[in-house]
Amino acid sequence: MKATNNGSLIEIPDCYIVIPGTGANGGEGIIKLNNLPDISDTKNAVYNSEGIIGRSFPLYTYSHSADRSINVQIHFFIINPGDGERNLSYLSMIKSAVYPRSGVSQNTPFQPPPVCRIKCKNLLDSRELCVILESYSVKFPTEVAWEQNSYCPYRFDVDTNWKVVYTSENLPFQEDMISMARNSRIFTPIR
Repeated sequence: MKATNNGSLIEIPDCYIVIPGTGANGGEGIIKLNNLPDISDTKNAVYNSEGIIGRSFPLYTYSHSADRSINVQIHFFIINPGDGERNLSYLSMIKSAVYPRSGVSQNTPFQPPPVCRIKCKNLLDSRELCVILESYSVKFPTEVAWEQNSYCPYRFDVDTNWKVVYTSENLPFQEDMISMARNSRIFTPIR
């Protein structure tokens, strides 16, 4: 796949973040990525150690699986006129995902931040993942040129930390992870 077209970055198909409440008329806003972000994906299994009298080391029993945490560093560039405003708009969308939403009545003065969706082809999952934004961090570099009207630097990065959330009926199991790899044709069974 070509990364550019006459010097302009090309949007990557199936690589985006959906943030509810940030689009037109309060609908879903979509951040379409035009360069591959740096992604790290972490999940842990939690085991309890049980001491046994006369045993030289404890017995470990499975307790539960911990959170799946996805860290995404998103790179923003100014290539064409209007990219600075778009980049700052995308940054505002990301920031909004850690703030509570206003309530729907006097009995509910606020609602929790939105549940977002993320996808980057098959790197994270073959489907969109439901995620909540736990934190974001942005630093505007001074060693690059800045756009005169908005003061937006021609390049900046936003570090985001997402937690994957599932409904009870959609909790994944080991078989689902293997099935996902087989369906994407990247799985080679060990013989």
